[in-house]
Order: sequence, then structure tokens, then C-alpha cells
Amino acid sequence: MLTIRLQRTGKRNQADFRIVLAEKEAPVKKKHLEVLGSFNPRSKAFKVNDERVKYWISQRVEISPTVHNLFVTKGLVEGAKVKAFNTPKKAPEAAAPVAAPASATEILASPQASAEPVVEQVVASTSAEATADKSGGSEKSEKSDQTTEASKTE
Repeated sequence: MLTIRLQRTGKRNQADFRIVLAEKEAPVKKKHLEVLGSFNPRSKAFKVNDERVKYWISQRVEISPTVHNLFVTKGLVEGAKVKAFNTPKKAPEAAAPVAAPASATEILASPQASAEPVVEQVVASTSAEATADKSGGSEKSEKSDQTTEASKTE
């Protein structure tokens, strides 16, 4: 099956396209049967061999969506433009927040006592970690701890 599609040419970051007639399954950058025109997206230059394009359209050749939209703007094809590509959208779950943030009135209305246990838990956990670090240390650190305790008692 034949199709009219774009074939990218040009340098890196300077795209230029050929409008070619090729087999649908053929690699895009490889073999084509006929060059029908060219399109430069930077300068919007659009050249096409009108006679050949009309001939191939009359032969019921498939047209890629992007080329179809170009032909519609040029006036070679009657009808409306088609959606040429899909843009990926973020998942709706990621966009929604996990927990609703408290409003300013709820924060002001809540008593300070509810915030204090959180602070105590953090202080308790850090002191527990500090004692765990001291007990799990090397013999040299234990000796230095003993000497500092002995000097404090004297």
C-alpha cells in the first residue's frame, strides 16, 4: 500500500522535510518511489508538484495526517484538518494532591497542645538515636566516654 508522507532531511536542529510517495511499511529514511515536494517548518516554505499530488490522490493513495493538514492549508485537499498527533498527558492521580491541606482558620483554631507531642516525639527519637550511637561505637569511644564521666565525677 502506498502512502504520501514526510521524510526528514537537513542538519541537526535544522529540520527540512521531503514530501514523498513510499510504501507504507518501508523505512521512513530509506526507499521512496517519488519525491512530490518539500516543506521547511522554520521558514514555512512549502513546495509541491500539484499535478503529481492530485494524480496520486485520485489513485486513492493514503495520506499521513501531517501531510493531509499541509495539503488542506495549501488547498490541494478539501475538508477539515485531522488530529496529527497525541500529546502525552500527566496521570490524573499524580495531579491530585494526596491529602488536602488544612485551611488557615483550622490551623489558627487548633490548640497548641496538639503540636507539642509531635515535637516531644521528635526530641525523644533523636535522643534515643544518640544513645544508640554511643552504645554501638568502638572501644576507643567507650573509653573516652568513661574518662569524661570519671573527670566529671571528680
